Amino acid sequence: MNYKLNTREADTIKEPIWVALARLVPLMRGEGGKVAIAFAAILMTSGLALAAPLIISHIIDSFITTKNYPGLFSWSGLLLALFLVGLVSSYVQTRTMGGVGRRILFNLRHAVFTKLQDLPVAFFNENRAGDLISRINNDTDKLNQFFAQALLQFLGNVFLIVGAGVLLLVLNVRLGAVALVPAALVLVITQLVAGWVKRASFKSLQTLGSMSGEIQESLANFKVIVAFNRLDYFRDKFRTANAANYAASIRAGIAGNIFIPLYALAAALGQLAVLAYGIGLVSTGQISIGLLIGFLFYVLNFYTPLRQLATIWASLQLALAGLDRISEVLALTSNLVTLPAEPATAAGPLLAFENVSFHYPGGRSVLRAVNFTLERGKTYALVGPTGGGKTTTASLMARLYDPAEGRITLDGRDIRTLTPEARAARIGFILQEPFLFTGTVRDNISYGDRAIAALSDAALTARLDAAGLSALLSRFDQGLDTPVSSAGDSMSLGQKQLIAFIRAALRQPDLLVLDEATANIDTVTEQLLGTILAQLPKTTTKVIIAHRLNTIDTADEIFFVNATSVTPAGSMQNAVKMLMDGMVTS
Repeated sequence: MNYKLNTREADTIKEPIWVALARLVPLMRGEGGKVAIAFAAILMTSGLALAAPLIISHIIDSFITTKNYPGLFSWSGLLLALFLVGLVSSYVQTRTMGGVGRRILFNLRHAVFTKLQDLPVAFFNENRAGDLISRINNDTDKLNQFFAQALLQFLGNVFLIVGAGVLLLVLNVRLGAVALVPAALVLVITQLVAGWVKRASFKSLQTLGSMSGEIQESLANFKVIVAFNRLDYFRDKFRTANAANYAASIRAGIAGNIFIPLYALAAALGQLAVLAYGIGLVSTGQISIGLLIGFLFYVLNFYTPLRQLATIWASLQLALAGLDRISEVLALTSNLVTLPAEPATAAGPLLAFENVSFHYPGGRSVLRAVNFTLERGKTYALVGPTGGGKTTTASLMARLYDPAEGRITLDGRDIRTLTPEARAARIGFILQEPFLFTGTVRDNISYGDRAIAALSDAALTARLDAAGLSALLSRFDQGLDTPVSSAGDSMSLGQKQLIAFIRAALRQPDLLVLDEATANIDTVTEQLLGTILAQLPKTTTKVIIAHRLNTIDTADEIFFVNATSVTPAGSMQNAVKMLMDGMVTS
C-alpha cells in the first residue's frame, strides 16, 4: 500500500464556496451551543448596524432640518444605546468563537497525532517528519484562525451585505441599482480568480511543510554534517527550500490580498454613483436629504463588509488548504489490520514463514516464497551481505510490515490475529540505534508496559534482580532515576542500548529479536549481555542479526539471507563461505 502523502494541488480547488464551508461544519461537532450564542450575537450586531442608518436618516429629516433639538437629543440617546448594545454583542461573539477555535485546534491536533500513531512504519518511511509536523502545527492553526477570527466575521458581513442590499433596493430601486452595479462586477471577477487564490494558498502550505522537513533533517543529522564538514550542502538545501517557500508565500499573499483594492475601488465607485445620482433626485424632490445620507451609510454598510470579505476570503482559502492536508492524513487507514482470532497450537513451532514474499512500495522484491520455522527456546542467527534482507526479515517477524504474499504464524496462528498489545508483549525487538524518551531510566524501561510502570521502585528493583538485569542498571550513576534525554548527549549510544536491552529483556518475551544490538557496546558489556540472555526463560526464542560472526557462534541454527531467499547455512564455516560469496556477487 502506498502511503505517500499528496503534494499536488487539492482536488477541491474549484468547489463552490458553500460546498467549501460545508466541509468545515463537521469540525464544529459538539460546539453547537457556543456557536448558537455567537450566531445570535452576530445577528444582533448586524441588525443594529442596519438599523442605525434609518435612525440617522429619521433624525436628519425630522429633527435637524426642523431644529427640533429635544427630539434630536432623545433619538441620539437611542442611537448611542444601540451602539453600546452592538459593542457588547460584538464582544460576546469574539470571546465565544475564540474559545470554539481553540477547542477545534486542540481536537484537530489530537486527532492527527492519534491517527499518526495508528499508521504503520511504512507510512513514516515514505513521508518526511518535518512535513508531518507542519500539518500538525501550521495547518491546524490556519483552521483555528479562521474559526476564531474569520468565520463569524464572514457570516456577519454576509448579513450586512444582504441586509444593506435589500434596504437599498427597498428605499429606492433606481438609486439602489446604481449603488450595486460595481459590486456585481467584482463578484464576477472574484469567481473567476477563486481557484488561483486557493492554488496559491495550497502551494504556500506545501512549501512550508517542505522547509520544515529540511530543518528537521538538518538538526537530526547535525553531528554528521559537522563531522563531514558539509554545512554548505545543507545550507544550500535550506536556502532552496526557504526561497521556494518565500516565493510561494509572496504569491499567496498577492492572491489573498488582490481583492482588497478591487473592492475598495468598487466601494468608491458605488458611493460616487449614489452621490451623483442622489443629488439629482434630491434637487427634484424625489428623495429627502436625510434619505440620501442614509443611502450613503447603507452603501458603506454594503461595501465595507465586502472589502473585509476580501481579507476573510484569503483566510478561508488558507483554512481549506490546511483542511485538505489534514484530511489527507485523517483519511488514511493502516494496512496492518487485526484479523479474527484463531486458536493457538502450542505443539508446533513458535514462529513460521509460509511462502512469504515481500517488497517495499515501488521497489524490488526483498523476499520471495520464503519458508522456515523457529522452534521454542532456540537461538537463531541471520547473516548475509548488507541490503540482503536481514532487517526486513526481522521486521516481518515483529509485524512492522505484512508480507505481500504468504503468511507468518505465531504458535500456529496467523500473526495478524494478535492485537498490537498482545504482539508487543510476546515479541521483543532491540534495534541497532535505540530511541529513548525524555525522562528517566525507569520511564524508559517501563514504557509500553502498564504492569511494570505500576511497580514501586523496590518491586521493580527486585524484578530486575530476578531477571539478572541489576548489573546493567549499575552502569548508570543514579540507577532508575538517571535522567534520559531524547536529544543531545546525556549518555553514550552504548548506554542507550543497555536501556533498550533492559526494556526488552524485562518483559521476558516469547521471541526476542536483536538487530545488531551489541554493535555499540564494549566487549565486557557484550559478555554480560550474553550471560543475561542465557538467563531468559528456556522457552524464549532468540533471533540475532550481526555482522560480527563471533556474536553468533552460540546460535543453534544460522540462516543466510540474500537474493530474496532465506537459506539454512548449517555450520559456522559454511555460513562464512556463503557470506563471502554473497558479498562478492551482491
